[in-house]
Amino acid sequence: MTTVAFVCVHNAGRSQMAAAFARGMVPPGITVISAGTQPAKAVNPVVVEAMRERGFDLAGEVPRKLTFDEAMAANYFVTMGCDPEEACPAGYRGDVRDWKLADPKGKTLPEVRLIRDEVEERVRALIEEIRRAGKGPP
Repeated sequence: MTTVAFVCVHNAGRSQMAAAFARGMVPPGITVISAGTQPAKAVNPVVVEAMRERGFDLAGEVPRKLTFDEAMAANYFVTMGCDPEEACPAGYRGDVRDWKLADPKGKTLPEVRLIRDEVEERVRALIEEIRRAGKGPP
């Protein structure tokens, strides 16, 4: 089983978008998690609106804290513009990536749309890479 973890500090924007896109793309056998190190109380409402435009309903999602076990079990660990050491200073066992993405907090809907579209492109490329590497089901 391959696990992909999308992590940002508040789990209220970028990691929520990435996980939603990934869940819509991955074949069975790949687990997608979304978490943060200091979770917010709710998903950013502008992110919810931007994702709704693309057919994803994040209104019911609740930001959650990343556990040590999740961090250690992830085959792919993707941070969203924060330092991977900030996300989990204990270290990792999988492929660690930091996607330098703007934080949607305080941004307008047009600005969040740009972030959303970049997140989608990166997720699509990652899922394709995982498939090509044979680390997930065909």
